Amino acid sequence: MTAWLLDTGPLVAFFDRSDADHEWAKEQWAQAPVPMLTCEPVLAGAAYLLGEHAGLPSEKLLALFERKVITAAFSLEAHAGPVAHLLEKYHDQGMQLADACLVRMSELKRDCRVFTLDWRDFQVYRRFDRQVIPLVAPE
Repeated sequence: MTAWLLDTGPLVAFFDRSDADHEWAKEQWAQAPVPMLTCEPVLAGAAYLLGEHAGLPSEKLLALFERKVITAAFSLEAHAGPVAHLLEKYHDQGMQLADACLVRMSELKRDCRVFTLDWRDFQVYRRFDRQVIPLVAPE
């Protein structure tokens, strides 16, 4: 089964009914294999955005762990070197820590797709320096 690596955008859009991509995100979540894999920088970004822009408490995110919908087993400490390399390589594109972690996760879990709204960024990023990263993203 192909794993989905969850980015901040679809996580926020799923909860925030005012988000322009809410309906698309809901449709994708209904089809997603569970658990979706993510990382703590994605969760921190989503918690901030949901709190600031949608007034939603972080408990909504934590409930996804309890229901086994998402998991965040990625260890930034264990992969700091490769993540730092990605941040340096894509510095000109303004790569964020969450994106670098997701690219690294895609190297570790080769049978995966990154579930993102930032398809323009992920069309530029490469895993293993050359490989296109498969995406679940709006057209």
